[in-house]
Amino acid sequence: MNDRIPDIAAVDLFCGVGGLTHGLVRSGINVRAGVDLDPHCRYPFEANNSAPFLERDVNDLKADELKSYLSQGDYSLLAGCAPCQPFSTYSQSGRSKKRGLDWQLVLKFGSLVAELQPDLVTMENVAQLAQHSVFKDFLKCLDGYSVHYSVVECAKIGVPQSRKRLVLIASKLDNAGLSLDSQTAPPRTVRQEISKLPAIAAGEQHARDPLHTAPSLSEMNMRRIRASKPGGTWRDWEPELIAACHRKATGATYPSVYGRMEWDAPAPTITTQCFGFGNGRFGHPTQDRAISLREAAMLQTFPRNYKFLPKGEPVRFNRLGRLIGNAVPVRLGEAIGTVIMDHVRSVESGKPTEPSDRLF
Repeated sequence: MNDRIPDIAAVDLFCGVGGLTHGLVRSGINVRAGVDLDPHCRYPFEANNSAPFLERDVNDLKADELKSYLSQGDYSLLAGCAPCQPFSTYSQSGRSKKRGLDWQLVLKFGSLVAELQPDLVTMENVAQLAQHSVFKDFLKCLDGYSVHYSVVECAKIGVPQSRKRLVLIASKLDNAGLSLDSQTAPPRTVRQEISKLPAIAAGEQHARDPLHTAPSLSEMNMRRIRASKPGGTWRDWEPELIAACHRKATGATYPSVYGRMEWDAPAPTITTQCFGFGNGRFGHPTQDRAISLREAAMLQTFPRNYKFLPKGEPVRFNRLGRLIGNAVPVRLGEAIGTVIMDHVRSVESGKPTEPSDRLF
């Protein structure tokens, strides 16, 4: 295969703190800008990636605002992950208006593709999106592109989580080599990802890493986590420890809360509430606390030194949990970028796409 590094200029819509961007950059793609309406994403995006952060609502974005960034390479890539809340299985009641607004962002992404006509497009989102009519409408915006999409089990590409995501890659250059099937890797475990971090207690913040902090636990929750075993559930506890809601028939079917992770297995899906012991199986495997924000970020495959806060800024669990939980895992972004780079190399060389072994 051609060894030349293709010059691909990308814009990352809905970039958040830069998970997808960081992965694309690691694969060799030149991300020229990230766009997001959340001002709290600016520092982590710009501190870790050599690209400007555009604080904009994508709904209000004009295609002309992106042309200068996409024209800075030999090829152009429009990438992004529109907010997935309307397709979440949680808190669906009373949300029809919000769901409609979020669906509109998926279609806005499609309209920008249709107007800008970049050489390449990639979209990452929740697996459920593929079953909704809005996804079919998005595909209509890709007229003239070769399109491949599938639901990817992230653990199979080296992300230490049980996390399924819809990944779409589209190209105007060729129709071959657009699948992530080649990007397999041995499963990574919680132990491999976070076991070397210093031990901390519930409510403690590590002196040299403010993000390595875990919220305090009530006396009852401390008793509960001490009674919990890795991979277990609240059903293992003595009756007096079980929450009243779980004693009811309606709560008995929800075992995946108040649990510890297992060292030698992938973590559960990291969510926006991953810092709370009672919010899922987010207890540390051996220490009596929930996982820290740094551990959550590392399970999302952010590098150990990824900066999320300016020096001296206080840690706010809800804000940082949201930013980390909503991020695209960096390793997934890198796998997507590697497929795109290999695809462009094959187009340039005139030879069929060959899987790259550079990433894994």
